Amino acid sequence: MKQKGVPMPQKPNILILFADQMQGKALEPDNPCITPNIDRLIANGTRFSRSYTACAITSPSQASFMTGLLPHNHGMLWVRHNVDDDQGCFREETPQWAQRLANAGYRTGFFTRWMVERTEELERFGWKEYILPQSNAYKERTKQLRAENPVEQKYSLERYYDAPPGYKQGIFYGVHNVPPEVRGLGVAASLAEDFLRDAIKDTKPWCCFYSISEPHDPFVAGKEAFDQYDVGSIPLQPNIHDDLEGRPNLYKKAALIWKDLTDREKREAATCYYASITEIDRMYGRLVRVVEDAGQLDNTLVIVSSDHGELLGAHGLYCKNLTAAQEVYHIPLVFCGPGVARGKVSNALVGLHDVCPTLLELTGAEAFESSDSKSFASVLADPDGESGKFSRGFAEYFGGRYLLTQRILWDGPWKYALNGFDFDELYNLEDDPYEMKNLARNPAHQDQVRYMMKEIWRRIRDTGDHSLFNSHYPILRLAPYGPGILDEE
Repeated sequence: MKQKGVPMPQKPNILILFADQMQGKALEPDNPCITPNIDRLIANGTRFSRSYTACAITSPSQASFMTGLLPHNHGMLWVRHNVDDDQGCFREETPQWAQRLANAGYRTGFFTRWMVERTEELERFGWKEYILPQSNAYKERTKQLRAENPVEQKYSLERYYDAPPGYKQGIFYGVHNVPPEVRGLGVAASLAEDFLRDAIKDTKPWCCFYSISEPHDPFVAGKEAFDQYDVGSIPLQPNIHDDLEGRPNLYKKAALIWKDLTDREKREAATCYYASITEIDRMYGRLVRVVEDAGQLDNTLVIVSSDHGELLGAHGLYCKNLTAAQEVYHIPLVFCGPGVARGKVSNALVGLHDVCPTLLELTGAEAFESSDSKSFASVLADPDGESGKFSRGFAEYFGGRYLLTQRILWDGPWKYALNGFDFDELYNLEDDPYEMKNLARNPAHQDQVRYMMKEIWRRIRDTGDHSLFNSHYPILRLAPYGPGILDEE
């Protein structure tokens, strides 16, 4: 790669490589996950070690990514499926950054998993070219690839859920013989390659968004990627045997489904998850090579990220939902390309929704007026000098199927979770990075609790979260301090 010394072009090309449920920890140097192509981007760009999502479920997170807004402002509070049509609805008058890029002359293409809203009419939101999994083009490409690589799927390893009684049996993790090239992530990569090869010939700047469902549970991977790992040597999450003492009882209840897993099974699950990311990395490498071989990498921003993380056994839990754990809120975020510092790790607290104003600034497109997010373009250019200016983060959760309320604030090393369903949580992530000791009810930390709640109420007020801010009804006074503490200033 030859990005060093290359200034930011007026309208850089953009390649977004977006996964679903990828842990931010998976890209840390000491993690066993094998990702040579992402590692190359990290070595030539900037990785964010404290990046987080605005909401740790797919639709709210992706809508925040596209709009720069927190969920209460864009309206997509829950995953778009399994709710009624009038619930969790994206406010369609809300602008998205792809519209601004299209207006600025960009050729835009989206492939293939769209969870932002329900119409799936992406041209309304700035994507001039797009292919979704239900489209004929996707189905034809799938048929073509499978004809070229005929394989009958057979599992060599599989573990199923079969409890409690009355729930459907479902696969937890597994290994089979079907290569990624003929599965969904490979079909999407093939379609995105077509777009890139054609767009590169054009004089217009382009933006290509590659969005896939992996490594979302169930953790299923091909044998070739799985065999790159030694299951017995895969480390377990340091907090995997957490008894959840002092944490909300809901976490303990959710953990019961996995209580009988052996350490071997936990390692197999983690290996399948990492192997899935290794397959994703392979697809990322394909797309980057198309750009590189065309000589356009020097003027292309490459962004790697995910909508949220994965518990992967942390606190005895898997998947996401219900918990504010770092494993689900810390996401991968890597920028590589012109105007981006090389070989840097930034500890700036930046949210996935902050990418929206950042892209608009970097491309010179029309900005949004929003108090929910802010550009971190300055950090990309100078991580050492600018990261300290991003020391606070904020996220929301509205539940999924089981509707809950949660607001999360990061401030320096401190993290506070305001839980509308149980007692709150306070952690010092420098002293307790795996969130094993809840300090929220510790008398010695009540000044910190008060400070964090004051800042949470400030963010709630400033972003127009009216439902919570105006809640003074007696039985709903669930926070340790009410919004009136802002009046003391």
